[in-house]
Amino acid sequence: MSCAPNASHSPIFLLLGFSRAGVPHTFLFLLFLFIYLTTILGNVTLVLLISWDSRLHSPMYYLLRGLSMIDLGLSTVTLPQLLVHLASDSPAIPAARCLTQFFFFYAFGVTDTLVIAVMALDRYVAICDPLHYALVMNRQICARLLALSWVVSIVHTMLHVGLILPLCWAGDAGGNVKLPHFFCDHRPLLRASCSDTHSNELAIFLEGGFLMLGPCSLIVLSYARIGITILRLPSAAGRRRAVSTCGSHLTMVGFLYGTIIWVYFQPPSQNSRNQDMVASVMYTAITPLVNPFVYSLRNKDVKGALHRLLRQGRVDS
Repeated sequence: MSCAPNASHSPIFLLLGFSRAGVPHTFLFLLFLFIYLTTILGNVTLVLLISWDSRLHSPMYYLLRGLSMIDLGLSTVTLPQLLVHLASDSPAIPAARCLTQFFFFYAFGVTDTLVIAVMALDRYVAICDPLHYALVMNRQICARLLALSWVVSIVHTMLHVGLILPLCWAGDAGGNVKLPHFFCDHRPLLRASCSDTHSNELAIFLEGGFLMLGPCSLIVLSYARIGITILRLPSAAGRRRAVSTCGSHLTMVGFLYGTIIWVYFQPPSQNSRNQDMVASVMYTAITPLVNPFVYSLRNKDVKGALHRLLRQGRVDS
């Protein structure tokens, strides 16, 4: 597809998401630097803790370690570039780098949603069919489910990258295209394009919607069955233990899926751009930040492993 004389397939994009926020860039830089460093610390600690402590070598923690590694990638795709732009006041990004960021953001983001669905399946088997848990959810099967999540995610991402590559963008006199966002996300790229984007929008709602509907259905059905099983437990202590096991996962499911549905599956609207960016901050920065703390602070096994590690460190010193 050829572009109009004033348009290009590979312009320079200007990421202006925070330029009109009315907040000093120094404050935003320090805020997002704190968020990024805390995200790295929390997720790396959880990954190392699960790898180190043999008591955490179960399928649930194997999946949780995988989720932490994905969260590390998701935050690293967006936040370091945002910090550079805030520090330099130069929000320009070439088209090739923009599409590279788009690819890795989608690859990590979609894998994140799929792994969370696999974790719901893990909790379903553990609570509803505990006698067969070791057979159904062993590490080999978990590894295959993680690999399948990555394959589905990459195929999905390549489809959307392929649909974006032919698009044209009309820039200003300097050839720059302004994006009212802080990273190269789907909606801002489509809104700024001067090409026909109906096929892209259709792919988001049909293929992307199907990809969201599958994991969402699995999560809803798993927790509906879990809820019925919990209500049938004879002891109050058993019910509390089961609810505690699932509570942290349900919290993050609602947070992640709610913000993604808000951004990608509502009709495009000029008035929703600021809300879209806030929601994007939630799932690109806040969700990877709080995941390790939600899963560890509500989990006695993880807290116990951390205490043992700290005690061993004091003894060795």
